[in-house]
Amino acid sequence: MERNRIASAVGMALALLAGNVIAAPPATWDAVPATEITLFYPGVSPLEWITKGTEHGGARALKKGESCIDCHSEEAVEMGQKIVSGEKIEPSPIPGKAPYIETRVQAAHDGENLYLRFTWKQPKASGAAGMDEKNPVKIAYMLEASDKIELAGQSGCWATCHNDARTMPGAANDKTKYVKGGSLADGVFYDLNQWRSGENKAFDGYVADQRVMEGGQALLGAEGKLNGDTWEVVFTRKLVGGEGDVALESGKTYNFGFAIHDDSAAGRFHHVSLGYKLGIDNAEAQINAAKQ
Repeated sequence: MERNRIASAVGMALALLAGNVIAAPPATWDAVPATEITLFYPGVSPLEWITKGTEHGGARALKKGESCIDCHSEEAVEMGQKIVSGEKIEPSPIPGKAPYIETRVQAAHDGENLYLRFTWKQPKASGAAGMDEKNPVKIAYMLEASDKIELAGQSGCWATCHNDARTMPGAANDKTKYVKGGSLADGVFYDLNQWRSGENKAFDGYVADQRVMEGGQALLGAEGKLNGDTWEVVFTRKLVGGEGDVALESGKTYNFGFAIHDDSAAGRFHHVSLGYKLGIDNAEAQINAAKQ
C-alpha cells in the first residue's frame, strides 16, 4: 500500500514537471453514459445562409424559436452526403471526403473538474490532406452559458460561422470566427477548447469579436490517441476558470457544439455537430456530466 502511495506521488510530480494533466478522469468510462452524435460535413452554410429563408427552408423555424436539432437530428447523415458530393452548398467538393463521422460523447465531473471524452472511428483518407500538414486530426468544442449570443441556444456553434471568415469562398485569409456583438466584458462569447494531434497540444481560448486560441485558465489539458482505427480524446478542465472561460455549475445546462478536422483538414472543411445541451448534474440535458 505504501509503495503504491509513493508511486502515485512520484507520478503526479512527474506530471507536474511535464506540464501534463494531473486530474484523474473516471477510473473506467464504461459506467459513464454515452451520447451518440453524428457530425456532418457542412459545406458553405454560414449563419447568414441558415437565417436566409430564400436559401434555407429552416430559417422560418429558427425565427419561431425552434432549434436546428429539432428539424435535422435524424438527417445529419443525409445532409452530409448531399453536401460533400457538391449537390448542395459546396462549390469545391473534395473527392473521397467522408460525409459524416459518428461520435460517442461522454461527460463526468468530480466537483472540481469536468471530463469530456470523445471517441470515433478514423474515416477513410480523402483529398483534404495537406491543408494542415502538422495535424492530421483536430477536435474542438465550444460552450456558451448565457444565451446572450443570438441563436446560440438554437444553432450551437453556427453563431460563430460567417460568410466572410477565412476559407469561405472569396473571404480574406486572416478573418477568424467571431460573434456579432461579441464582448468578453459583457459575457458575449463562446468558451473554446481544442486538441491537435500532430502537435499533441491543447488550446484554451474563446470566440468573441474574434477567435483567440489562448489565454483561458480552465483547461488543464487534453490527451488523445489512436487505438487501431478508433480515436479517443479526453479533455480535462476546471469547472471554474477565468476570463474567457464559462463557469460551470451543478444543475445548470450550457449550449454545446463540437467539430472534428479530419485528414489534415483546415478551416470550414471540418465535420460539425448540431447544437446540444451539456448539463452538470442535469439529467434533462442531452449530454449530462454527473458527479463520479
